[in-house]
Amino acid sequence: MSEKFTISRDLLASGQLSPHLQAAQDSGQIVLWSDEQREANRKTTLAGHPAAEDLYVFGFGSLMWNPACHVKETLPALVRGWHRRFNLWTPLGRGTPELPGVMLGLERGGSCRGLVLRIAADKIDEETNIIWRREMLAGAYIPTWVTADLGDREVRSVTFVINPEYERYAGRIAQDVLVHHLARAEGPMGACIEYLEKTVASLDTIGHRRGPMHDLLREARQARRAHQEKQGPRDDV
Repeated sequence: MSEKFTISRDLLASGQLSPHLQAAQDSGQIVLWSDEQREANRKTTLAGHPAAEDLYVFGFGSLMWNPACHVKETLPALVRGWHRRFNLWTPLGRGTPELPGVMLGLERGGSCRGLVLRIAADKIDEETNIIWRREMLAGAYIPTWVTADLGDREVRSVTFVINPEYERYAGRIAQDVLVHHLARAEGPMGACIEYLEKTVASLDTIGHRRGPMHDLLREARQARRAHQEKQGPRDDV
């Protein structure tokens, strides 16, 4: 596979699409939101936020380890009433149409530990533009206000929950199917398992060292090793 593509602030700020997204749009694989749709959604979501106050954004997946935006502070947080789950098929970044990868979304129920990104009040417009370009490409998520418990206080935070009406919403994937895709799917952004590994590493960093994501990673690693052993060593080119 060619060199991996990484989401960067510069690319998002430019308004340009990554090469694999551009190709997917051109071929009809994905229908992306227009700039006007995305901007209207951003304005509506943030309409009630006081302009003079910092904004908090709750990250539960790749926003924890690659937010691609400038933040004033990053804080461990617990959100109740929502839990993370692999529930979004991706035939693009970390997968292919033949073997799609899977991404995380928030579902109702339970609780979720993650990181809150604190964005300075005078940077909200600029930085949320970056975040919306990153998260709201095609309507897979719904921006939602939640309460994030920081331990010593609670803050109102915006996060991105899964849109159950989205065409690639996966619902509850059978465990063996999920492990198969996590272990083997790869795309322009790299292996799907790396997404899970980085998520688990972020949870470890905030002291959350045991849980469903850790158990899932162990299963996916075992499945990946078994597949690689079955394939045998690759010849050096």
